[in-house]
Amino acid sequence: MKRIAILGSTGSIGRSALSVVDAHPDALEVVALAAGENTAALAEQAAKYRPRLVGVATPAALDDLSRRLDAGERAALCCGTDGLIAVATHPDVDIVLCASSGTAGLEAVLAAIDAGKTIALANKEVLVMAGALMMDAARRNRVAILPVDSEHNAIHQCLHGRRPDELRRLILTASGGPFRTLSRAELERVTTADALRHPTWQMGKKITIDSATLMNKGLEVIEARWLFGVPASQIDVVIHPQSIVHSLVELRDGSVIAQLGVTDMRLPIQYAFSYPDRWDGALPALDFTRLPALEFQPPDTERFPCLGLAYRALEQGGAWPIVLNAANEVAVEAFLAGRLPFPAIARTIEQALDAAAGRFGTPESLADVRAADAWSRTFSRETLGTLPSS
Repeated sequence: MKRIAILGSTGSIGRSALSVVDAHPDALEVVALAAGENTAALAEQAAKYRPRLVGVATPAALDDLSRRLDAGERAALCCGTDGLIAVATHPDVDIVLCASSGTAGLEAVLAAIDAGKTIALANKEVLVMAGALMMDAARRNRVAILPVDSEHNAIHQCLHGRRPDELRRLILTASGGPFRTLSRAELERVTTADALRHPTWQMGKKITIDSATLMNKGLEVIEARWLFGVPASQIDVVIHPQSIVHSLVELRDGSVIAQLGVTDMRLPIQYAFSYPDRWDGALPALDFTRLPALEFQPPDTERFPCLGLAYRALEQGGAWPIVLNAANEVAVEAFLAGRLPFPAIARTIEQALDAAAGRFGTPESLADVRAADAWSRTFSRETLGTLPSS
């Protein structure tokens, strides 16, 4: 029996993870759950899975959750950053699934690593912002960080049993988002509703916009650098609209190994929960006789400059990926609110990267990470209105 904690249990990844628990009740037990402020959904989850500890983001959410839970069956409750850490480090937990959005999970994941928990990672910001700190801690504590993002999970599967010196490059696939065929002029006119219509995946709003700008793939390039210990020069991106090939690995002799599967996040989540074993899947197998033609195209970084900005930040190193991520979050928030045109997301990020040059050293603690993050957010919010219109 593997005992799990889920950070972000009411989001799409968290709900998919609980579906995996439902499919394997004899192999998985929910010990702790944490979510933001969706107390209605969290109360239903707590009633069904009977975790020992449940955390929420704020005291107000804690009060509301307490009212929703039956007093005779109530788990221990907690809130805020300390609560998230308590969920992630619960002594009965074996595996922590980090599916929380944004930067809230940084301290909790680091604490879980220090507590010797296996990490199933679905949150890009953890490694984008603090990759060196997290991987150093994982090595010290001999903790496995297992990727849940479908692309990194695919690479993990392709690399299983391979020596590092066998690798030539990693190839991340990208759907291309809803705008991959639009011209630059057409991109100036797209709306929030247009950007939220992803052609393949059902995801949260922020990650869906990141997919439309290709920033999601840029963040994945940075994440892959830390997960697999390879430089930017060995990480490529290819557009694959069908999202059947989840990623590929090219070996030094020219052989290419790909991982294919149905488009469903339960597959990589189950892989992370079951690793190093394989369990029976609850999903339909691929029917190769019914597959569409598989297309592969190079990404267009002229129309979608966010991908190039991510490579720039990774190659520069230090605090630049932190600045990139924070500026992107501010810009996406403004776009979703109707205050920023779609192409200005990339312009906001570029402006923040230019201003950050020489400002920060290499982060040596989460406090350094938070400082660079806060500066970038403040700078980006203050300069949103100064961008050129095109």
